[in-house]
Amino acid sequence: MAEPGDLRDRLRRVVAARMVLDTTHDLAHLDRVWANACAIAGGEAGVNRTVLLAAVYLHDLVNLPKDHPQRARGSVLAAEAAVPILRDLGLGGDCDAVCHAIAAHSFSAGIAPETIEARVLRDADRLDALGAVGIARCFAVSGALGRALYDPGDPWAGARGWDDGRYAMDHWPVKLLRLPEGMLTATGRRLAQERVAVMRRFAEALAAEIGVALPGAWGA
Repeated sequence: MAEPGDLRDRLRRVVAARMVLDTTHDLAHLDRVWANACAIAGGEAGVNRTVLLAAVYLHDLVNLPKDHPQRARGSVLAAEAAVPILRDLGLGGDCDAVCHAIAAHSFSAGIAPETIEARVLRDADRLDALGAVGIARCFAVSGALGRALYDPGDPWAGARGWDDGRYAMDHWPVKLLRLPEGMLTATGRRLAQERVAVMRRFAEALAAEIGVALPGAWGA
Protein backbone atom coordinates (compact mmCIF):
# COMPACT_ATOMS: atom_id res chain seq x y z
CA MET A 1 0.00 0.00 0.00
CA ALA A 2 1.57 3.32 -1.05
CA GLU A 3 1.86 6.10 1.47
CA PRO A 4 -0.39 9.12 0.76
CA GLY A 5 1.83 11.50 -1.23
CA ASP A 6 4.55 13.31 0.67
CA LEU A 7 2.43 13.56 3.83
CA ARG A 8 4.87 11.58 5.95
CA ASP A 9 7.78 13.88 5.06
CA ARG A 10 5.66 16.94 5.74
CA LEU A 11 4.56 15.58 9.11
CA ARG A 12 8.15 14.75 10.07
CA ARG A 13 9.25 18.29 9.27
CA VAL A 14 6.42 19.83 11.28
CA VAL A 15 7.06 17.63 14.29
CA ALA A 16 10.85 18.04 14.17
CA ALA A 17 10.42 21.80 14.49
CA ARG A 18 8.27 21.41 17.60
CA MET A 19 9.82 18.52 19.50
CA VAL A 20 11.57 19.11 22.81
CA LEU A 21 14.77 17.07 23.16
CA ASP A 22 13.78 13.68 24.58
CA THR A 23 15.65 10.57 23.55
CA THR A 24 12.64 8.36 24.22
CA HIS A 25 10.09 10.47 22.32
CA ASP A 26 12.02 11.70 19.32
CA LEU A 27 11.64 11.31 15.56
CA ALA A 28 13.16 7.84 15.78
CA HIS A 29 10.37 6.87 18.17
CA LEU A 30 7.75 8.17 15.75
CA ASP A 31 9.35 6.29 12.86
CA ARG A 32 9.34 3.07 14.89
CA VAL A 33 5.70 3.56 15.88
CA TRP A 34 4.84 4.08 12.21
CA ALA A 35 6.63 0.84 11.30
CA ASN A 36 4.74 -0.94 14.08
CA ALA A 37 1.46 0.60 12.92
CA CYS A 38 2.04 -0.55 9.34
CA ALA A 39 2.75 -4.09 10.54
CA ILE A 40 -0.43 -4.14 12.62
CA ALA A 41 -2.63 -2.43 10.04
CA GLY A 42 -1.74 -5.08 7.48
CA GLY A 43 -3.80 -7.56 9.49
CA GLU A 44 -6.79 -5.29 10.07
CA ALA A 45 -9.64 -4.32 7.76
CA GLY A 46 -10.86 -0.80 7.07
CA VAL A 47 -7.83 1.18 8.28
CA ASN A 48 -7.69 4.74 6.97
CA ARG A 49 -3.97 5.03 6.30
CA THR A 50 -3.98 8.84 6.14
CA VAL A 51 -5.67 9.11 9.55
CA LEU A 52 -3.29 6.57 11.00
CA LEU A 53 -0.20 8.27 9.56
CA ALA A 54 -1.19 11.68 10.89
CA ALA A 55 -2.08 10.27 14.31
CA VAL A 56 1.25 8.44 14.59
CA TYR A 57 3.38 11.48 13.84
CA LEU A 58 1.35 13.92 15.94
CA HIS A 59 0.62 11.73 18.97
CA ASP A 60 3.50 13.12 21.07
CA LEU A 61 3.12 16.81 20.19
CA VAL A 62 2.69 17.47 23.90
CA ASN A 63 5.06 15.18 25.79
CA LEU A 64 5.02 15.80 29.52
CA PRO A 65 7.63 14.19 31.81
CA LYS A 66 6.68 10.96 33.57
CA ASP A 67 6.54 12.77 36.92
CA HIS A 68 4.61 15.82 35.66
CA PRO A 69 1.35 16.46 37.58
CA GLN A 70 -0.56 16.86 34.29
CA ARG A 71 0.93 13.72 32.69
CA ALA A 72 -2.49 12.03 32.39
CA ARG A 73 -3.74 14.91 30.19
CA GLY A 74 -0.79 14.84 27.82
CA SER A 75 -2.51 12.96 25.02
CA VAL A 76 -5.59 15.21 25.17
CA LEU A 77 -3.35 18.27 25.00
CA ALA A 78 -1.52 16.71 22.05
CA ALA A 79 -4.81 16.16 20.24
CA GLU A 80 -5.74 19.80 20.77
CA ALA A 81 -2.33 20.92 19.50
CA ALA A 82 -2.76 18.78 16.38
CA VAL A 83 -5.88 20.59 15.16
CA PRO A 84 -4.24 23.64 13.53
CA ILE A 85 -1.51 21.45 12.02
CA LEU A 86 -4.07 19.13 10.45
CA ARG A 87 -5.92 22.09 8.98
CA ASP A 88 -2.68 23.56 7.59
CA LEU A 89 -1.93 20.18 5.97
CA GLY A 90 -5.37 20.05 4.35
CA LEU A 91 -6.59 17.29 6.68
CA GLY A 92 -9.40 19.21 8.34
CA GLY A 93 -11.91 16.56 7.28
CA ASP A 94 -9.94 13.91 9.16
CA CYS A 95 -9.43 16.06 12.24
CA ASP A 96 -11.88 14.31 14.56
CA ALA A 97 -10.63 10.83 13.69
CA VAL A 98 -6.96 11.78 14.06
CA CYS A 99 -7.54 13.64 17.33
CA HIS A 100 -9.49 10.74 18.82
CA ALA A 101 -6.67 8.34 17.99
CA ILE A 102 -4.13 10.69 19.58
CA ALA A 103 -6.18 11.27 22.72
CA ALA A 104 -6.91 7.56 23.19
CA HIS A 105 -3.36 6.27 22.70
CA SER A 106 -2.09 7.10 26.19
CA PHE A 107 -1.93 4.50 28.96
CA SER A 108 -2.71 7.10 31.60
CA ALA A 109 -5.49 8.98 29.79
CA GLY A 110 -8.02 6.20 30.29
CA ILE A 111 -9.83 6.95 27.01
CA ALA A 112 -11.24 3.92 25.19
CA PRO A 113 -10.13 3.69 21.52
CA GLU A 114 -13.33 3.61 19.45
CA THR A 115 -11.88 3.34 15.93
CA ILE A 116 -9.55 0.90 14.24
CA GLU A 117 -6.97 3.67 13.74
CA ALA A 118 -7.04 4.46 17.47
CA ARG A 119 -6.60 0.80 18.36
CA VAL A 120 -3.72 0.37 15.93
CA LEU A 121 -1.94 3.48 17.20
CA ARG A 122 -2.31 2.44 20.83
CA ASP A 123 -0.87 -1.01 20.14
CA ALA A 124 1.92 0.40 17.94
CA ASP A 125 2.97 2.94 20.56
CA ARG A 126 2.98 0.38 23.35
CA LEU A 127 5.06 -2.00 21.28
CA ASP A 128 7.86 0.56 21.36
CA ALA A 129 8.00 0.14 25.15
CA LEU A 130 8.89 -3.54 24.71
CA GLY A 131 11.75 -5.58 23.31
CA ALA A 132 15.31 -4.32 22.86
CA VAL A 133 14.18 -0.74 22.26
CA GLY A 134 11.87 -0.94 25.25
CA ILE A 135 14.77 -1.99 27.48
CA ALA A 136 16.86 0.95 26.26
CA ARG A 137 13.99 3.41 26.69
CA CYS A 138 13.19 2.18 30.20
CA PHE A 139 16.77 2.67 31.33
CA ALA A 140 17.03 6.06 29.63
CA VAL A 141 13.93 7.34 31.45
CA SER A 142 14.99 5.82 34.76
CA GLY A 143 18.45 7.38 34.47
CA ALA A 144 16.97 10.79 33.70
CA LEU A 145 14.76 10.50 36.79
CA GLY A 146 17.63 9.33 39.00
CA ARG A 147 16.27 5.83 39.54
CA ALA A 148 18.57 2.88 40.28
CA LEU A 149 18.81 -0.06 37.88
CA TYR A 150 17.66 -2.47 40.59
CA ASP A 151 17.58 -2.91 44.38
CA PRO A 152 20.96 -4.47 45.21
CA GLY A 153 19.57 -6.03 48.38
CA ASP A 154 16.51 -7.59 46.75
CA PRO A 155 16.64 -7.12 42.96
CA TRP A 156 13.57 -9.24 42.18
CA ALA A 157 11.39 -7.95 45.05
CA GLY A 158 11.17 -11.30 46.80
CA ALA A 159 10.69 -9.76 50.23
CA ARG A 160 9.35 -6.30 49.38
CA GLY A 161 6.76 -4.68 47.19
CA TRP A 162 7.65 -3.50 43.70
CA ASP A 163 8.69 0.14 43.62
CA ASP A 164 9.17 1.42 40.08
CA GLY A 165 9.56 4.95 41.43
CA ARG A 166 12.99 3.86 42.72
CA TYR A 167 14.12 0.92 40.56
CA ALA A 168 14.06 0.55 36.77
CA MET A 169 13.69 -3.24 36.80
CA ASP A 170 10.63 -2.98 39.03
CA HIS A 171 8.86 -1.12 36.21
CA TRP A 172 8.92 -4.27 34.12
CA PRO A 173 6.55 -6.40 36.25
CA VAL A 174 4.56 -3.35 37.32
CA LYS A 175 3.71 -2.30 33.76
CA LEU A 176 5.84 -3.37 30.81
CA LEU A 177 5.52 -7.16 31.02
CA ARG A 178 1.75 -6.74 31.30
CA LEU A 179 1.32 -4.79 28.09
CA PRO A 180 0.63 -7.82 25.84
CA GLU A 181 -2.59 -8.65 27.70
CA GLY A 182 -3.94 -5.17 26.94
CA MET A 183 -3.23 -5.19 23.22
CA LEU A 184 -6.32 -4.57 21.10
CA THR A 185 -5.26 -6.31 17.87
CA ALA A 186 -4.13 -9.88 17.21
CA THR A 187 -0.95 -8.75 15.47
CA GLY A 188 -0.14 -6.29 18.24
CA ARG A 189 -0.57 -9.02 20.85
CA ARG A 190 1.67 -11.43 18.96
CA LEU A 191 4.43 -8.88 18.47
CA ALA A 192 4.17 -7.81 22.10
CA GLN A 193 4.61 -11.38 23.30
CA GLU A 194 7.68 -11.79 21.09
CA ARG A 195 9.22 -8.63 22.51
CA VAL A 196 8.45 -9.60 26.09
CA ALA A 197 10.36 -12.83 25.45
CA VAL A 198 13.40 -10.69 24.53
CA MET A 199 13.06 -8.80 27.81
CA ARG A 200 12.81 -11.97 29.85
CA ARG A 201 16.05 -13.23 28.28
CA PHE A 202 17.70 -9.96 29.27
CA ALA A 203 16.40 -10.31 32.85
CA GLU A 204 17.77 -13.86 33.00
CA ALA A 205 21.17 -12.65 31.77
CA LEU A 206 21.16 -9.82 34.31
CA ALA A 207 20.28 -12.27 37.08
CA ALA A 208 23.23 -14.47 36.11
CA GLU A 209 25.62 -11.51 36.08
CA ILE A 210 24.59 -10.17 39.51
CA GLY A 211 24.45 -13.64 41.02
CA VAL A 212 20.82 -13.50 42.21
CA ALA A 213 18.57 -16.06 40.52
CA LEU A 214 15.50 -14.77 38.75
CA PRO A 215 12.35 -16.32 40.31
CA GLY A 216 10.38 -18.38 37.82
CA ALA A 217 7.21 -16.43 38.52
CA TRP A 218 8.87 -12.99 38.31
CA GLY A 219 6.71 -10.62 36.35
CA ALA A 220 3.88 -13.12 35.89
